[in-house]
Amino acid sequence: MKALTWQGPRDVRVEDVPDPRLEAETDAIIRVTSSAICGSDLHLYEVLTPFLEPGDVLGHEPMGVVEETGSAVAHIQPGDRVVVPFNISCGHCWMCDRGLHAQCETTQVRDQGSGAALFGYTKLYGQVPGGQAEYLRVPQAQFGPIKVPEGPPDERFLYLSDVLPTSWQAVEYAAIPQGGSVAVFGLGPIGQLTARIARHRGARVIGVDRVPERLNMAARNGIEVVDGSEHDDVPGALRDMTDGRGPDSVIDAVGMEAHGSPGAELAQKITTALPDSLAEPMMAKAGVDRLSALYQCIDAVRRGGTISLSGVYGGMADPMPMLTLFDKGVRLSMGQAHVKNWIDDLLPLVGDESDPLGVQDLATHHLPLRDAAHGYDIFQRKEQSAIKVLLEPH
Repeated sequence: MKALTWQGPRDVRVEDVPDPRLEAETDAIIRVTSSAICGSDLHLYEVLTPFLEPGDVLGHEPMGVVEETGSAVAHIQPGDRVVVPFNISCGHCWMCDRGLHAQCETTQVRDQGSGAALFGYTKLYGQVPGGQAEYLRVPQAQFGPIKVPEGPPDERFLYLSDVLPTSWQAVEYAAIPQGGSVAVFGLGPIGQLTARIARHRGARVIGVDRVPERLNMAARNGIEVVDGSEHDDVPGALRDMTDGRGPDSVIDAVGMEAHGSPGAELAQKITTALPDSLAEPMMAKAGVDRLSALYQCIDAVRRGGTISLSGVYGGMADPMPMLTLFDKGVRLSMGQAHVKNWIDDLLPLVGDESDPLGVQDLATHHLPLRDAAHGYDIFQRKEQSAIKVLLEPH
């Protein structure tokens, strides 16, 4: 089959790889009909390269049609249309019983000290082949895949794999008071849907970004926006909009590759240029992130407020302004999305013909799988107005 493989920093290629096959009674094989490029895939494109090997198949936002199931898989069958959550969880362990599917004890990658295995996301998370491919083996298929109805286009349901649950959890973790305010830093795909979900749930939402197309998309979906390129003091601008206090909650939807951190950016690039035998321990024990967006979140949030981190961070030696956090009484919530925990909340919304979350106003590019490398390039460079890129393998 054809699949997108990682070959080196900024080098991804569609190649022939072996077809997947059932390896356990809890497996399923899915014929992929759509697979999105996620913002966190861009971290693999450049920053987290020490944990990848040439030939690794990328992608963790797939949906498609069930081709084959193992004997222990009962809730789906061949011919069913399904969305596949990005984290691989069993549904019955101690963590899963508590809705903490991203920490599943059955699939935890213990040799790396990591949580549940993820599709297409480095040896840190199990090195499981991903879904930017024609076919996908789905472990723990007795629990993971989400059956969706026939008829509506993939775009209505695809984001249940990652973007929507991640965004819903970001809003949950933000603990926005009833009728309160929230600032969303970063208006990429997660930031866009996070802002729409918060607005749908009654909050005043202010989105912050520097890219005109992202600001325009948020604005046409009813979000107040602040152009970071026009303000020397974005937290100050947010305080001016919120009675001088700052928003009740702030959501960081940017993560490790924020603008405005040249020192950390240089350190990341030097590390990724090293041989893996040197780069991997450096990233695991002394890595640093570009923290400019997070520092602005800490500055902006009101005293006694909450910061919710949905942007991916990977540094182990990040300097944090603990004096400010403690003095302001800020609460921090973060983590990988527990996808299945939020599906019951989200399915009625994506199934609603009125599209209350605007999921059909997110994708900017639909590309065949063979053009996936181009999709990564324009998404990483923020060119051609790329906000969300969808790949169609068949």
